Amino acid sequence: MIRTKRKSKKVPNDVVTIITVVLNGEKFLEKTINSVINQNYSNIEYIVIDGGSTDQTINIIKKYKHAIHQYISEKDLGIYHAMNKGVNQATGHWINFMNCGDSFYSNHVLHSIFHNKKLNNVDVIYGYHEVIYPSGKTRLVSSGKIENLWKGSQFSHQASFTRSTILKKNRFNLNVKFSADFYLFYNLWLKHNKFKRVNITVASILSGGVSDINRIEVLREWWNIAEKDRYNFFYFSFKVFMEFMKMTIKKLIRIGHF
Repeated sequence: MIRTKRKSKKVPNDVVTIITVVLNGEKFLEKTINSVINQNYSNIEYIVIDGGSTDQTINIIKKYKHAIHQYISEKDLGIYHAMNKGVNQATGHWINFMNCGDSFYSNHVLHSIFHNKKLNNVDVIYGYHEVIYPSGKTRLVSSGKIENLWKGSQFSHQASFTRSTILKKNRFNLNVKFSADFYLFYNLWLKHNKFKRVNITVASILSGGVSDINRIEVLREWWNIAEKDRYNFFYFSFKVFMEFMKMTIKKLIRIGHF
């Protein structure tokens, strides 16, 4: 187990804690780190939670130790457990999870959201995100209205910032395998926390993550989490059916039936 911590100089503006979770991420970690430390917003606390990597991940973290306020390297129970560890260590006013492979869309994101902004009555801030496919193509995903959370996630956790006081009282539920982030935000909404949508593209996210690969399972978890009524039943039944059809067509294309 490795734990390091250095003092961070705080300035009057809102302190934003960025948490990066990683396991054997030598291929993508440096891009993520640089997207954080190159932000033109000075009041950042940066925490890296490593799950006990056996590749060059630790060496990359040490390369940037001058910009990382704290890192932990030890075995964990998965991504949401690691994210909870990061919350435990955070001292900032706001928390964002920019995990290995993901990055801020530009160096101006934090400045655009937090510099000289009045956010006293806001609990969660969220914006748009970009998806990057293996081919190099990208797709901009607009965030949805918070009142549509009953349909499932309306934004990615990478494109959101949550008050640390709230996250320290409401952790990611480790019993939810693929959608603990949705479970968290849905329950914050039910508790009448204040969400603010910003017209800013916050994050760039690599496709092919756990949620992408297990799309039907994710939809089923959303369905189980959301409040039950007939609209919910028909909506998710249709979504699961359409996802199943897409998977079937892709499989048929691969084996040459189309």
